[in-house]
Amino acid sequence: MERADFGMSMVVAPAYILHVWISRYAPWYTFGMSEYILQGALLLTLVCVMGRFKKGYLFSFVTAVIYGFMLDGFVALAALLPLGGWAGRTIYYLSGMAVCALGVALVFHTYIAPEVYELFVKEISQKTGRDTSLVKTLYDCISCAIGVALSFILFGWGRFVGVKWGTVVCALVNGWLIGVCAKWLDKRFEFHDSLPMRKHFS
Repeated sequence: MERADFGMSMVVAPAYILHVWISRYAPWYTFGMSEYILQGALLLTLVCVMGRFKKGYLFSFVTAVIYGFMLDGFVALAALLPLGGWAGRTIYYLSGMAVCALGVALVFHTYIAPEVYELFVKEISQKTGRDTSLVKTLYDCISCAIGVALSFILFGWGRFVGVKWGTVVCALVNGWLIGVCAKWLDKRFEFHDSLPMRKHFS
């Protein structure tokens, strides 16, 4: 999706925009680093809002760091792909969105703690007693607004960096696509715990 340059998902857009801007002055500052640093800041915010720290919070940050390293690796591999005009970029965008949705659906079937983004929504939903989908929608809207604001502040008024039409499309279909992938996996595979580790990640 980064290679297609049609816009990132609204969840990762702020981290991507900060990466693009900071890396102009500090080339070592990668997209993956931006992701887990921003998620670390979000985790601290969550701790302040909740007024306590849970063991599971740390596991979510570990997930974010692992994701950050994997993200940098795949971005480097994607940079080797030819752009291929609009057709090629569209294929990259659609396949990227599909692979991301499948990845999230697979993570839901593992011991791996959710990233801080999902953890934040879950915890705030439980604390406020609000429906998770409502909190998620609100979080996505705020994240999108932050992305647009960062793009304008850092790159100039009217410049959309990281937040484009593809961001809107992703926002509209991503949740549905994750659900489709999860149902497809459940129909074709049986998931069970191979090791008694789940209690350590709850």
